[in-house]
Amino acid sequence: MPTTDTQAHTPATRTDAEHFGALLGETHRIWRTMLDERLRTLGLSQAKWLALLHIHRGGQALTQKELATRLGIEGATLTALLDRLMRDDYIERREAESDRRSKTVHLTPKAQHLMKRITAIAAQLRREMLAGIPERDLGVCIRTLRRIQETAESLGKIRRQPTNK
Repeated sequence: MPTTDTQAHTPATRTDAEHFGALLGETHRIWRTMLDERLRTLGLSQAKWLALLHIHRGGQALTQKELATRLGIEGATLTALLDRLMRDDYIERREAESDRRSKTVHLTPKAQHLMKRITAIAAQLRREMLAGIPERDLGVCIRTLRRIQETAESLGKIRRQPTNK
């Protein structure tokens, strides 16, 4: 028996809007897992490549505290991660010019070279993941996600993490 519009939205069925968050989260998880698998060939754990990416995007004056916030981790966890990145010669810490009690984190030339490889691998995956999606549809999706992000920010539920737009 065919359903009417009112029957289709009874509590027993879920609307697209109700599926949206789960679909978005699962898509993010799959994408990140695929990228993680590809970057493992460079000897990088997810924690390392995410930290390097945020440092790279953060410019020359990213403090350890700012980095911890961007990564969503505690200071002690970040300290151990940065120690490993220093041992691998990917980063160096410097006194912050504005506050000598703070340290800024900088990529070494070795890490800057590695970022080119990370960027290339990420770009290839992005091309594969978005293959077959018309540019117009992708534009609608991006505009929609930005509106949702702006709404979430205005509601004060989260702190926005910087992105490369």
